[in-house]
Amino acid sequence: MSDPYFKKEITLSGLHNPSFKTTALKKKYFSQVIIAMICLFTTVVAGANPSAPGKKQFFQFKVYHVKSNEQVKQVDQFLKAAYLPALHRAGLQNIGVLKPIANDTAAMKAIYVFIPFTSANEWAGLNERLKKDAVYQSAAKDFIVAASDHPPYERLESILMEAFAGQEQVMAPASQNAERVFELRSYESPTEELHRKKTGMFETGGEISIFDRLGFHPVFYARVISGTRMPNLMYMPVFDNMHVKDSLWDKFRNDPKWKEMSTAPENENKVSVSHIDSIVMHSTEYSDF
Repeated sequence: MSDPYFKKEITLSGLHNPSFKTTALKKKYFSQVIIAMICLFTTVVAGANPSAPGKKQFFQFKVYHVKSNEQVKQVDQFLKAAYLPALHRAGLQNIGVLKPIANDTAAMKAIYVFIPFTSANEWAGLNERLKKDAVYQSAAKDFIVAASDHPPYERLESILMEAFAGQEQVMAPASQNAERVFELRSYESPTEELHRKKTGMFETGGEISIFDRLGFHPVFYARVISGTRMPNLMYMPVFDNMHVKDSLWDKFRNDPKWKEMSTAPENENKVSVSHIDSIVMHSTEYSDF
């Protein structure tokens, strides 16, 4: 490719304890143990302890595609006054709202909403929680039931992702400034096997370590598990300004470790990515980061 990186411990022993004189007691004890085991399993699977270290997150991008400045205003108002407050009430944090710099001149504009979840179950249950949120339903009513001849957006796209093992949690930037830019990078692969090799370069091959060493600050790395363009991976570094972005990518392209990794035959780096998208964006003033 010409552009490589514009790339209490539960035990059943009590069942045999002599103190258990009757079958009824044994059944009662057994039932309690089974219930405790189910609760423990549910806690693990559903991510009931989101602060636990090493808990791999899931991410969603909701992309509003709009044509007019009036639609941009409608989506902004909905997100700022209704949607983000509802997500916060649901316990979700580090919600990012970003707009491509190219929106200024593009015929079709986009607004990206980034939402981190502690588990897939949390993502799956969000819509039901919003249905039960009376404050949200009231604040969002005009947006949700807009007239068909005056829609607030043209299309709504959803991309669901699972964090890479190399960075399992979102790393939201600590501060905002007017010059700061986010670069959303998307790497599509021609086959699932080549996608596996490309993600392996990030997760176990050392690519994330190179980014860390050079001073990149990625918000997330993730594989796309549901979207319109698959197989695919996405990640999003944030830079203080455009000059810092360009300088860091120059360092990356010339890094000896990257050159060694990218030319290793087993990685098939020249063919593992068939299409790259790079979208440079600013965050909105009401974004969490």
